[in-house]
Amino acid sequence: MSQSSRSAPPQEAIVQPCAKILAATLALLASPAFAQEAFLDDFDKLDQARWYVSDGWSNGAHQNCTWSSDQVKAQNGALQVGFAPVPKGNRQYRCGEIQTRKAYGFGTYEARLKTPSGSGLNAAFFTYIGPQQGKPHDEIDFEILTRDTSHVETTTFVNGVSGDGEIGSGQSHALPQPSDTDFTTFAFTWEPDRIRFYIDGELVRTMDDPKTIPSNAQRIFFSLWGSDTLTDWMGSFTPVTTPIAMQVDWVAFTPLGENCAFDASILCQQ
Repeated sequence: MSQSSRSAPPQEAIVQPCAKILAATLALLASPAFAQEAFLDDFDKLDQARWYVSDGWSNGAHQNCTWSSDQVKAQNGALQVGFAPVPKGNRQYRCGEIQTRKAYGFGTYEARLKTPSGSGLNAAFFTYIGPQQGKPHDEIDFEILTRDTSHVETTTFVNGVSGDGEIGSGQSHALPQPSDTDFTTFAFTWEPDRIRFYIDGELVRTMDDPKTIPSNAQRIFFSLWGSDTLTDWMGSFTPVTTPIAMQVDWVAFTPLGENCAFDASILCQQ
């Protein structure tokens, strides 16, 4: 779940049922290695050296599901980030979240994905770093509130402050097709003085106010989660009766200043 939307920032308010599990998880998440090498992951398999799968906690009372490793898998050439009506811990549902083990800096971040639909759900592709890694809360977001799969929200956080003002006030952009009907490519290029957001290769937003541009290297995340309480922002939650999933065809990172590394990259179109 991305940090931009909650009354309690997700990675800053982890709830674990077991203190030993919490300690082990925090040790793993602390002090991420900084990486600036390009990569393209097409999810023919789940690369455990690149990805860490969240398991056994939720990000606060607003979340009605528990992160579960069984909701993240590589299948049929895509990453499946799921949400299922199977209780875990004290939550009625299980949900999926995955993050890179390394943090990445300025450059172009791209992913091609398809979401499910349903009120009260959030499907997100974002970058994040925070206090658990000894850093301020910095973040760059694409979030699809799947009650309306025809739009996506973009925003940033710098030291815990939203670039769009209040939590849940990101800028909304129309998609070329509903995100539950076909795959869409989302990308942003992060530079020291601006961030440019793209949808299927089209520039849809430029942020250049220095107060809205993060400066700390961040991890790459995908998540699908639900809420019974954030109704003003995400809509009333519609009970999920069968497993659903966000599908990620591929994700890529290209460091700032490097040329396009694969044909589908927006850097090849510019």
